[in-house]
Amino acid sequence: MKSLWSNKAAKDLSSIDLVVYTSRLIGANTNLVLWGGGNSSIKTIGSDHTGKKCEILWIKGSGSDMRTIAPKNFTPLRLQDLLPLQQRDAMTDEAMVDYQMKSMLNPKAPKPSIETLLHAFLPPAHIYHTHADAICALTDTPKSKKIIREVFGKTVALVSYTRPGFLLSKRVAEAYKKTPNITAIILDKHGLITFGKTAKTAYDMTIKMVSQAEAYAAEKRKGKTPMGPLQIKGLPVNKRRALAAMIAPILRGEISHNKHVVLRYEDTPTLLQFIGSEKAKKLTQIGPFTPDHLMHTRPWPLFVDVKDPADLQSLKQALHKSLTSYRKRAVDYFERYKPEGVTILDANPRVILIPGIGMFSTGKNRAAANIPHDLYMHTYPVIEAATAIDRYRTISLKETCDFEYWPMENFKLTLLPPEKTFSRKIVLITGAAGAIGSAIASAFIEAGACVVLTDIDEKKTCALADKLNEAVGSRQAVAITMDVCSEHEVKRGFEAAVLAFGGLDIFISNAGIARPSSVDNLSLSDWEASLSVNATGHLLTSQAALKIMKAQKLGGSIVVVTTKNVLAPGKDFGAYSASKAAQTQLARIMAIENASVGIRVNMVTPDGIFEGSGLWSQSVREERAEAHGIALDEVEDFYAKRNLLQTPIYARDVAEGVLFLASERAAKTTGAILPIDGGLREAFPR
Repeated sequence: MKSLWSNKAAKDLSSIDLVVYTSRLIGANTNLVLWGGGNSSIKTIGSDHTGKKCEILWIKGSGSDMRTIAPKNFTPLRLQDLLPLQQRDAMTDEAMVDYQMKSMLNPKAPKPSIETLLHAFLPPAHIYHTHADAICALTDTPKSKKIIREVFGKTVALVSYTRPGFLLSKRVAEAYKKTPNITAIILDKHGLITFGKTAKTAYDMTIKMVSQAEAYAAEKRKGKTPMGPLQIKGLPVNKRRALAAMIAPILRGEISHNKHVVLRYEDTPTLLQFIGSEKAKKLTQIGPFTPDHLMHTRPWPLFVDVKDPADLQSLKQALHKSLTSYRKRAVDYFERYKPEGVTILDANPRVILIPGIGMFSTGKNRAAANIPHDLYMHTYPVIEAATAIDRYRTISLKETCDFEYWPMENFKLTLLPPEKTFSRKIVLITGAAGAIGSAIASAFIEAGACVVLTDIDEKKTCALADKLNEAVGSRQAVAITMDVCSEHEVKRGFEAAVLAFGGLDIFISNAGIARPSSVDNLSLSDWEASLSVNATGHLLTSQAALKIMKAQKLGGSIVVVTTKNVLAPGKDFGAYSASKAAQTQLARIMAIENASVGIRVNMVTPDGIFEGSGLWSQSVREERAEAHGIALDEVEDFYAKRNLLQTPIYARDVAEGVLFLASERAAKTTGAILPIDGGLREAFPR
């Protein structure tokens, strides 16, 4: 493992900035810690609120991520308050947490880590705790004690598995005292603790020990096939992704009945090799390589026992059968080992392994689905390494359940922000790069949805996705170039959408064009282009959306962005009005046909959106000015003043209407038209 330490960068840093710097170095390496895992601390001399000098333990706050940690994420505690606790024989988690809170120098700081006493009881100033993959590959074996001694010698102590808290802190402190010339402590089935007088000493020891462990595992693996022969080969990339796109909505529907989830798909060659191996089914069911992953991955993944993944029907049957068995096992495990006073969290998997196809991970949004994904992408190499070294073995099922339902661990879930209106929902928008489409996309992103942006303009669509993702700090939007008139592109586009997020809950049919002309001068090409985009494009995309929604069996919502011209056609807008009327009638038929499966179909009819609109090109403005007998620079004002409210209509107004119809607030509405036109008498729905 390569050291990232820079003497130049670390020079002249204050104590707290130095622990931040070192923590970020560790957090930057996913082979050391992932997603909030690990811990770090520094002991300094400072002053309490009275100005009295005291020793201070700065400890990483609960739930903080070492990759992005900042000074504000560390909690200062009076060390002299904590040290006397070493004399106690026992202490409950609740009493310990209460005591730690009373020892805080800053009551507004984050809640101190559950491992605070562990850091307090160890004398060195700098302490770093990681869940290093290579170290866990050594400890996740029946002979961990022998292996640790063989690799590291007598100066590294091994502490038997103990759940974090007071008892582990005591055992770590005892191991430190009893081990001559101690250089580090390894927590069995858990991770590594390094320490030193300086941050660099502790960091260097982390890198050194992980490098030794990696070298040992590599040597043990030579000439071996630890997972046994390959039994199911990964299907060709296009074939497996097409099958993944077909199976994902079914999987999502099966595990979303209590709460919707978003899926992430993965199919790297090494992952497929692992899943398809002889021993994968057995070894994947043993447990996570460190219990800290339990909150995100659950005790084991779902392994879909399919013999021929290329056969879609067999794949569907295997998925359903495997899921049923998984849920039964999850409930049985909970009932047998549950701590007193808790209820089952969820009987559904967070990681799904399908031989020949790949892996799905689940979460409330794409960012949340990334967590079990990333954790399992580190889990399977640890399983392989531990199997090459000896045999893969983790903590017992009783210990697993105690940790999974441990209030101190689940406290981290309470730190998460509340879910938004469209959290857990997947939206696809056609014509997303235009004024109305981009406004709708922005509104859905702000409301927590995962959004698929489709448009014929690749550059604008990608730029919009980048802008939206930057605003929320995660990949909640994906851009797909798609011509709604092409049956092939629509099929490809919706398949890509499913592979991005796992399914579809809300479809916004928004793509459209306007080719103004009087009927007698209307060219056949303009007529056919209007029908192709505004009617056929709506048909093709709606068919694709309905197929996914029906496969999920979760209902759904379709909102069609049509026009006031459907209700009140305008002069020289024959092709536009007729094609949009076809779109509207098709939407009404869909509302009738799909209500029985919980899919609602509604429409909005905006009028005259000028702001950023591609529909209102210079030529269209000129034609409309001529049609109404007004000057070109009066067009926008004319449209604003012709409605009852005497107000201009903006894209964001349409977005508000679309979100309302897509939301649970309109749960009992289908087949409706919502005018967003400022009030036009002639366009009142009748």
